[in-house]
Amino acid sequence: MRLAAAFCLVVLLTVVGCSSVTADTPAAAPPVITTFPAFDTDRARPDRGLVVKAGGGTLRQVLAYAAGRPVPGAFDPGGTTWRSNWALEPDTEYAVTATAATASGPSSIAMGRFRTRAAGRPFGVSSVSPLPGEEVGVGMPIIVTFDGPVRDKAAVERALEVTAAKPVEGAWRWTGDTQAVYRTSHYWPARQKVTFTAHLTGVRPSPGVFGTADHTLSFTVGRKQTSTVDTRTHQMVVRRDGQVVQNMAISAGMATTREYTTTSGVHLTMDKGNPVRMVSPGRKKGDPGFYDLMIDHAVRISNSGEYVHAKNNVWAQGRANVSHGCINSRPDQAAWFFANSLRGDPVSITGTDRPLEWNNGWGFWQLSWEKWQLGSALHDPASDGGWVQQAPAPGLR
Repeated sequence: MRLAAAFCLVVLLTVVGCSSVTADTPAAAPPVITTFPAFDTDRARPDRGLVVKAGGGTLRQVLAYAAGRPVPGAFDPGGTTWRSNWALEPDTEYAVTATAATASGPSSIAMGRFRTRAAGRPFGVSSVSPLPGEEVGVGMPIIVTFDGPVRDKAAVERALEVTAAKPVEGAWRWTGDTQAVYRTSHYWPARQKVTFTAHLTGVRPSPGVFGTADHTLSFTVGRKQTSTVDTRTHQMVVRRDGQVVQNMAISAGMATTREYTTTSGVHLTMDKGNPVRMVSPGRKKGDPGFYDLMIDHAVRISNSGEYVHAKNNVWAQGRANVSHGCINSRPDQAAWFFANSLRGDPVSITGTDRPLEWNNGWGFWQLSWEKWQLGSALHDPASDGGWVQQAPAPGLR
């Protein structure tokens, strides 16, 4: 077993004056340094991180290494506690050197090692949207899908970090046991770089399961392009950075059934294809209303079959709603919209009695910011400020 070494240096000065009486000054006690996990532990839980405390003094320096790699961490305001920024790596040896001192001078040094337990079943990220390096629209969410169910959603959410060149408030919302979505309170400021990092190494989403690797990617928010569609006037207006760049006569859903009614609300462009095969839902060949068509320049805006696409029915565009729920426009204008759309561009539709559900495709902007935050595992309206603070490591409560 390796033993932690603690050293202290005490200097005692005796002052002698003209008096024949000499008084001894008691030596100050050196600080006591404690680590969690304790030195020589061989199966420390990675998810609890590393904490160093100084009793009777303040920490002057903490150096921690995981298999030779520096461990990032920070001191508390009083300088008595140091915590690692993130969880620890499973099945890894850590070396720690900490120095503490008192105001009157005596100091202590603690040096030691410990090892974390193995991961058991690994846990990580299955997919992320946007893609690495992708240029996206100002409404783009960050959608993270994990490779296994998450029981401790708060622990995983604490490990998700989003940084932006032009920061804006944002929050995560869990849409299921394997997916979390990040949305900002307002659209992203245009033309900036955003970096997402899932610090999952050592995180414990479920008993016996630990993250084994971090996941990071960067993407770019492009120009601000927004579109508004009024199904009553049969017009679509596209604005870029506040300036109108395209006026499009359109035809929307005929609204004879719910499925043929265009949804009203804030949609986001999700993907696109040229062409896209479109088949009538719930109908087979020979049924009334059946169709099976290849449609050009189609930009998807929901999961209920809605696209902005090309169609050569200029007799209806700008005059009547005759589609099966999509927004169709003149072929040349649809081709322009196709070429100039980024994933995450907002498309706001008004004029129908069928609202877009917030979980229909990327309809996340249908929720108010207050309601969106309620889906976070760290949000508690009853707590101070509405947010749950990160719990201290066991043994420090």
